[in-house]
Amino acid sequence: MKTVKVFIEKAECGFSAYMEEAGLDYGCIGEGRTVEETIEDFRKSYAGIKDYYARHNKVFEEVNCEFYYDTASFLNEFSKAFSLAGLERITGISQAQLGHFLHGRRKPSAKTVAKIQAGVEKFAHELTAVRFA
Repeated sequence: MKTVKVFIEKAECGFSAYMEEAGLDYGCIGEGRTVEETIEDFRKSYAGIKDYYARHNKVFEEVNCEFYYDTASFLNEFSKAFSLAGLERITGISQAQLGHFLHGRRKPSAKTVAKIQAGVEKFAHELTAVRFA
């Protein structure tokens, strides 16, 4: 089964999600006030297209969807868990620069995105290693 990236971005309504161009005969989108609502709406859209294809005896190519945040959406979604100061310590990227990404004044370079990804993954790994007595 083909894996397709689904991008989650900040939008006027809250968030939106859309599929990458993957050479399929269809595409899906989703919207919501929260990321959870957006993913749920996207999945309903996918199920609706699948049902449409079945009703019209069309071949439907199923795909595995992997969700990806743009940097601004990640920062917005997880601002309740991470302060910019905390993210600075985790990623090594200044609070000012993270603030520019959060508010859409600047877009991070691929190198900066990779640095954020690596820092968050390292922190997540450290968290999952914690055990309480």
